[in-house]
Amino acid sequence: MTDQPPQDQQPPTPPVPPDSPQPGYGYPQAPPPPPQPGYGYPAQPGYGYPAQPPTVVAGDDTRARQNRTIALIILAAVVAIGLIIGSGVWYARSSGEGGGGKPTGGGKNGTGTVTGGKEKAPDNPAADVLFKVPQPKTEETTIGTVGSWLTGGVYAKSGLAEITGYDPADGTKKWTLKLPGPVCAASERVTADGRTGIVYQPSMPSKTEHPGCTQVAALDLKAGTKLWTASVGSGDFATPFQNATIAGNTLAVGGLRGGAAYDIGTGKPVWQPKPGDDCVDVGYGGGTKLVAVRKCGVYDNRTVTIQNVDPTSGKVISEYKMGAGIEYAGIVSTDPLVVGADAGHSAGGGSGVSDYFSIDNRTGKLLARIPVPGDTYDGECDTITRVEECKGVVAGEGRLYLATKEHGGTNEVVAFDLATGKQAGQRAAAGEDRTLFPLRMDGGNLLAYIEPPYDKGGQIVSVDGADFKLTTLMELPADQADRDLQTGLQPEYSEYRYAQGKLFMASPNAGKPLGSFDKKRNLFVAFGTRD
Repeated sequence: MTDQPPQDQQPPTPPVPPDSPQPGYGYPQAPPPPPQPGYGYPAQPGYGYPAQPPTVVAGDDTRARQNRTIALIILAAVVAIGLIIGSGVWYARSSGEGGGGKPTGGGKNGTGTVTGGKEKAPDNPAADVLFKVPQPKTEETTIGTVGSWLTGGVYAKSGLAEITGYDPADGTKKWTLKLPGPVCAASERVTADGRTGIVYQPSMPSKTEHPGCTQVAALDLKAGTKLWTASVGSGDFATPFQNATIAGNTLAVGGLRGGAAYDIGTGKPVWQPKPGDDCVDVGYGGGTKLVAVRKCGVYDNRTVTIQNVDPTSGKVISEYKMGAGIEYAGIVSTDPLVVGADAGHSAGGGSGVSDYFSIDNRTGKLLARIPVPGDTYDGECDTITRVEECKGVVAGEGRLYLATKEHGGTNEVVAFDLATGKQAGQRAAAGEDRTLFPLRMDGGNLLAYIEPPYDKGGQIVSVDGADFKLTTLMELPADQADRDLQTGLQPEYSEYRYAQGKLFMASPNAGKPLGSFDKKRNLFVAFGTRD
């Protein structure tokens, strides 16, 4: 997570990427994992620890030099709306530096600004519904509407094979960009001049055809235009991608068959999948750094490496090799560098993560491993396809923020020191009949959503990075109709974008209503404070 308003999170049905593998793919029966070490302390060598010391790769070593020449073709099955059809593998990598640093948060100052962050605490945090847009009509069970951006006086949202820009104050349409097919993946990051990237299907899916997510494009969100479109291969041999991110001026896309990167302004390739490689970049994390999740070998005999890459050249700056028992990894943050993984198939509660790994991205050295038992902590990562999609967990300013599981109708957010793996010793309590959900960093502070109880609205709060006190930035309306809007777009499954007193809750997919009770689903809802 970065300090920018996040640009990516659905209603109660989790999104299904068009090119994701079938349920159970990559999850054979495994013997019970060894016991986890105590909370907050480095684990003993075993699952998730490197089989050899971490490697620092010289800046002039490229991925191509590391590749072996064994062809790797992975046939991934269709789930809901997509069919992976393509070929190819990979070629280069990304950059970073990371590490500690103590939080720089504080309390409110005389101007009502939360120190350590950019978000202001208003005199009156009460909010109203600004506008809402219903989900588009479709006969498909599930179809992608991935992508939500709040930037430069525009709120932009993917719809059914289109992206529309709205005035964030009143919902007036500023522009609509038509696409030939649905959006499969979208970077939640935006450049300083309002550019972002998406992956989409070349045509609409039908009962007989399910085109892969093979088209890569850069968008100008201010103008509402597509800057360029690219693909790797063509037709049935085009390479599908399942995730997209931005680092600097580079748009990087990854998938089960490898990754590619482009200059976001010109569309010029920086690297592309290379046939014959037995190692592939399945995905990237962006922001101030570019980090690749790289896999070598085949299932059950695979190695996963986390590589900090120069986004302009693909040269490896440093890398960390994850140990035996780890087949997948998700990126929580690139600066500081934190990844989540399921060591030995031991993750509980559907989180996909048994441990978080704090890595120095200048050297590739493991700083700390943080076990997170599924019966104790919330938060999850998509470690298979959308590797940068970790929700309910945030890293920044030398700390990892996690929510505890609900207990007695409430929960807390706790922090771990990324240098030591130990708990920082402070907790932010949600309050009676409320639960906290971490969203993103705001300078040295954490922004979080408080899910509403039965008789009140939800809240956006700032958790002070120094003393963990909560400051209310937004109080959502409490009447039943407005609470239904909030509970219909829960943060675990939706895209939440908050900045400067405005909150957008959006769905990353649409679908045919399941019944009369399901006919009033919204594509997104916008809330705003009154002052």
